[in-house]
Amino acid sequence: MTRRTLILVTVFCLLLTVFAGAASAKTFVSIATGGTGGTYYPLGGGIADILTRHLGDVQVTSETGNASVANINLLGTHQIEMVFAQNDIAYWAAKGMGPFKKGAYDNIRVVASLYPEHVHCITLKGSGVKDIMDLKGKRVSVGAPGSGVQGDVSAILNVADIKYSDMQTDFLDFNITTQRFKDGQLDVGFVVAGYPTTSIMDLATTHDVDLVEFNDNFTDKLVKEFPYFVKSVIPAGTYQGIDRDIKTPAVMALLVCDADLPEELIYRVTKALWDNIDELRPVHAKAQLITLDTALDGVSVPLHPGAAKYYKEVGMKLPTF
Repeated sequence: MTRRTLILVTVFCLLLTVFAGAASAKTFVSIATGGTGGTYYPLGGGIADILTRHLGDVQVTSETGNASVANINLLGTHQIEMVFAQNDIAYWAAKGMGPFKKGAYDNIRVVASLYPEHVHCITLKGSGVKDIMDLKGKRVSVGAPGSGVQGDVSAILNVADIKYSDMQTDFLDFNITTQRFKDGQLDVGFVVAGYPTTSIMDLATTHDVDLVEFNDNFTDKLVKEFPYFVKSVIPAGTYQGIDRDIKTPAVMALLVCDADLPEELIYRVTKALWDNIDELRPVHAKAQLITLDTALDGVSVPLHPGAAKYYKEVGMKLPTF
């Protein structure tokens, strides 16, 4: 082997070593979202794309998931780095409540609050139900057993001092709830989801749907007792036949991560997300509601230190736990 060839081989080997080192230095992060027909899935894909493009040495992948409870179980058992989840579910998981009674998870940390998912207290015009206190004696669907909806409704009923036994109570999911209205078997039904919700839109095409409004005093008590709720509004015209704004509580969709992730990584993730949030707008209509101004709304478990560092830098007041 000539001296020139030896030099070239040595340089080539050194380059391979450098590139191999660079490749091994890349950080891989996965985000569990939701089913392909939901809101979490496209938003998660959009966020993963933004972070990957702007962070360079971090590869972020969006994965389909089975919504909040399943996602939190994956995160809590360290099977994935980041997930989308409702703030009520995150709160229950941290406290060992509801679906997590077998054991709390202490590694759930918030990166950002994203957008509200509203309590829809559905009734029909002429039902006589104008206020939450009108539920006594009525035929009421409170959500599927063990669901997030049922957990939220239980909190609302607790503040209203209404027991399941005070109503003719059914435990039904979204679709069966609206079907029971069509069959004339319900007076009131609860759905917790981002508006507009397809099943309610469908019901409104054949029935005179109305939504029960929550007064400010009641919602203030609810938020104080169950801090994962926020005060919000479903705008007039969202559903056919409802031409006024409806004041109602909401829970927040959160981006949360494993507490074990490095502070510097999550600082960079948080900064890259908010520095480039306009790139998310075309992905889904709900992205219009994802803003830095509301990034700490309804935060129900502690912030990751890296996220806290970013929010402190930009002058935001951090929640305390």
